[in-house]
Amino acid sequence: MDRDRLAQALMATFLEELEGHVAALNRDLLALEKAASPARFGELMTSLLRTVHSVKGASRAVSESLIETACHRLEEVLLVVQQREHTTPELMEVCFTAVDALDDAGRRLALKQELRGSPLEALLPRLEEAARAPDSLRPTAPAAPEPPSTPVPEASPPTVESPAPGLEGLPVRVSAQKLDALLARSGELRVAGLRMEGRVEWVEAVHEELYHLRLRLRGTDEAVARRLEARLAQLGRALAADRRTLLQATGGLDEEVRRARTLPFAEACAGLERNARDLAIASGKQARLEVRGGALELDRSLLQGLREPLLHLVRNAVAHGLETPTARQDAGKPEEGRVTLSARLRGGRVQVVVEDDGRGLDMASIRERARARGLPVLGDAGDARLIFLSGLSTAEAVTSVSGRGVGLDVVRAQVEGMRGSVDVSFVPGRGTRFTLDVPLTLSTLRVLLVTAGRQSFAVAGESVERLLRLGPGDVRVVEGRQMWAAPQALVPLATLTAVLGLEASAPRPRPGAMVLSAGELRAALVVDEVVAEQEVLVRGLGSRIRRARHVSGVAVLPDGRMAPLLNAASLVRAAEGRTAPAGLFPAPVEKKARRRVLLADDSMTTRALEQSILEAAGYEVLACADGQEAWERLLAEGADAVVSDVEMPRMDGFALTEAVRGSQRFGRLPVVLVTARSRPEDKAHGLQVGASAYLVKSAFDQTHLLETLRQLL
Repeated sequence: MDRDRLAQALMATFLEELEGHVAALNRDLLALEKAASPARFGELMTSLLRTVHSVKGASRAVSESLIETACHRLEEVLLVVQQREHTTPELMEVCFTAVDALDDAGRRLALKQELRGSPLEALLPRLEEAARAPDSLRPTAPAAPEPPSTPVPEASPPTVESPAPGLEGLPVRVSAQKLDALLARSGELRVAGLRMEGRVEWVEAVHEELYHLRLRLRGTDEAVARRLEARLAQLGRALAADRRTLLQATGGLDEEVRRARTLPFAEACAGLERNARDLAIASGKQARLEVRGGALELDRSLLQGLREPLLHLVRNAVAHGLETPTARQDAGKPEEGRVTLSARLRGGRVQVVVEDDGRGLDMASIRERARARGLPVLGDAGDARLIFLSGLSTAEAVTSVSGRGVGLDVVRAQVEGMRGSVDVSFVPGRGTRFTLDVPLTLSTLRVLLVTAGRQSFAVAGESVERLLRLGPGDVRVVEGRQMWAAPQALVPLATLTAVLGLEASAPRPRPGAMVLSAGELRAALVVDEVVAEQEVLVRGLGSRIRRARHVSGVAVLPDGRMAPLLNAASLVRAAEGRTAPAGLFPAPVEKKARRRVLLADDSMTTRALEQSILEAAGYEVLACADGQEAWERLLAEGADAVVSDVEMPRMDGFALTEAVRGSQRFGRLPVVLVTARSRPEDKAHGLQVGASAYLVKSAFDQTHLLETLRQLL
């Protein structure tokens, strides 16, 4: 090997080693701040000095004299700490700053940049001062760390055991790119095995046809056909055996590759404790980060995808969630706040929780900022999800940490990019809890294949709660929006073509729909056809397509075709803002006679307005001043539909609806409630007593009323 190639190889090894040493220094320095016993203090000091000495020796080997000098002076600072047998905030900040400078130097060298003018060079005088006169150091608080403008560096490459004789148990470093390529190849083999299954079925079908043909032959032709049939049967058995062998081998290879790619969950949390510590000090707070389930082994690509969302959530917890020590003391809490990260498996998915014991969410401020931006505010617990919208922030001023309203939007986008979902809950004064739900693997997936607008799409099977056939009786209209009347709740209903912006399909008597779930949210999406459920290989969209609306990847089907993989969480959110079209069900043939509508409202002005709207649309209107009069006129004159207020004398709208539903003659009559009551419990009560639709006067639109009646009639 020539000298240049040797120098490059040595530098690559040094940078890889430096990355691990920087992580070890951060870990030991954080532990040193909390060391409770002299024995633990001494143990950590020995480990720190050994690590710094290793970096110094390695930098000498690659002729990086600046790093060597900095490590020498950092050793002198650590020796001062060791002699004093205790730390001071000033000395700790010098040490942490030195570690950051070493990390920066490694990044510069990886990009083949000079270290002249780097933070490490600027830090040398301060290191010398700290070693010579530690008491003269002025206390400085670390600046709040800036959010990463580039993706967080991925975890160290995983290690696999070498099978070579005599080297059992010796870890071997394998680049992430090579493991990714190996996983892609194993996935393609798996798809090839599934494709062979189709070939076996094809051979069996040909064998069946040949059998029926032989039954119609005689003589020599029959003998030839019998021999061909026997050979075809033999070929079919051989193909089936080969298919089983191939699937077993690819399944084993796939499992081994996955094992080689796994890393502990703690790898995704590397650096977060340091980040939380620096941010807490900069904001005058005290914070402790705890990681639970750190030994859980997860796919490297999944951990890499989780690193930046976790960083944003930890920063958010410290900056927004935790109170100052004084405020926590006044609230009866410990001065030190706690941020907890935990991971656990739930079936084929991973649930990651970021939780703090801070103040919780300020819902009044969130709703105020949302209204100022023209966003819909529901007035219930669901408003907490508004914090995931881009540009929404409750911070009073823009700082390096908060105020731009992008952090949680980034979290949502990146988690959904991994076919996952994120949700939030809180208890006022007790804390906030973010729950990230992501699939266990990002390479293969069991999907539901559907068609919409003459195109095929794939949806992750784990996101499909159920499939159903819709009839007119399964749909309710609430505030002009169509909803599927599920047994426990009303679920937003939309068509997949409308959500994706495709040409609408012809209406069907009983259209099929899939109910998708994303965290606590659900939506029913009408599709043209459900084709099949099968395992597919998942591929990313590539660098040229950064982000496609509602699409998170491409599904490679066993027959080689490709289908867009739809993002379930994105579809559910989009369905909440849309309604199924009026032509969801084929419109019945209208009668030539005018439809009669019974109108009940105790307000003369409102009654006159609604009567004029209905009559202009061609309806015959029977106007009544209260529910009792309406019920008596219904019994005497009949009607095709009832439009009623709720709050009326003698008999209110709820009682009128119950009376109509309890009548054998009018039990199936459409009843539309138009009221000022907008609380969710009022809507639920109205639909519970049998209302066909519930319209709120504050959002009253004559188009909604007329369209609702047209659909119901």
